[in-house]
Amino acid sequence: MFSEFSSNVVLSKARAMYGKRLTEQNYNDLLACQSVGEVAVYLKDNTAYGKVLSGIEESEIHRGQLEAKLRQKLLEDYASLCHYEITVGEHFSQYFIKRNEIDQILRAILLLDAGMPEEYLFNMPSYLLRHTKIDLKSLSKIKNFEDLLRALGHTDYRRLLEPFQPDENGWINYTGIESALYSYLYSNMFRIIQKYTHGEAAAQLNDILKSFIDLTNFTRIVRLKISYHADPEFIKKALFPYGTFKEHLLDKMIEAEGEEGITAVLETTEIGKRALKFEHGYAGEIQRRMNFRNCHHYIDFSTHPSVVLISYIFTSEAEISDIITIVEGIRYRLATDEIKKLLIIVNN
Repeated sequence: MFSEFSSNVVLSKARAMYGKRLTEQNYNDLLACQSVGEVAVYLKDNTAYGKVLSGIEESEIHRGQLEAKLRQKLLEDYASLCHYEITVGEHFSQYFIKRNEIDQILRAILLLDAGMPEEYLFNMPSYLLRHTKIDLKSLSKIKNFEDLLRALGHTDYRRLLEPFQPDENGWINYTGIESALYSYLYSNMFRIIQKYTHGEAAAQLNDILKSFIDLTNFTRIVRLKISYHADPEFIKKALFPYGTFKEHLLDKMIEAEGEEGITAVLETTEIGKRALKFEHGYAGEIQRRMNFRNCHHYIDFSTHPSVVLISYIFTSEAEISDIITIVEGIRYRLATDEIKKLLIIVNN
């Protein structure tokens, strides 16, 4: 339980940090950059990322290194906030660490599937080494799925991945693995909310997480059904068993004709009506835009440190994601207007 003093400190400090987020002018300047190095230098010289990017070599930094640096700042921000109240903060920090660990496991699997697992070493986030129980260095040495399981040691992740051995053709069920890992993450988060928060704080945290999961399930149905023509049973197994959508509603989405039909089912729900008010270019943006809008609101108006703290993490992750989108757009020489359309925060 937060004391009144620590509550006020966490609230004011988190809001002050949020006040240093990128401005519209920052985004316009970043969109004008021509390389990853220019993006890194701009962020170092003009934004709150300056400290963590000090000492970078403009000509040598690549996308993976830049993302690791930006996430290092987020971890440092979180640790700074938890300094004022560690009781609940420590529990929520497990979500933060697990989220990063899952990202690393999925990245290692993608590289393994692409036949270049050794590439992991060049993108390994050094800031995570002293916080995780996973031997990240061993992920760069894997040659097959068995090596991956061994690298995960006696962690819960190994138990979760063991049923997903590649088939006789070497096919790895990445979607199934992703669902299993994120279901594990969300179940831990809901357990923390139930055990350590109550009343309005618990309701607001549940709103943030469940609305995000509802809309993530919607976009998964669209992606798997429309882009991959997956069968209904495969789609059902890929959905997260949380959120507010009942099984019969998800079944209606899975059975609907085309993206318009699936969206029409979403529009019958309260969260769907709220989310579809936002302009979006493709279905995958919807849950991210809604999550940012939700968290932005709670940073401004919630009086509960745990809610503001989690909201700060989610909005910061959205900002980092937008920076990486800009970097990817520059790498692939997309037009500035095309990159801008893909950004979450600028278009909210």
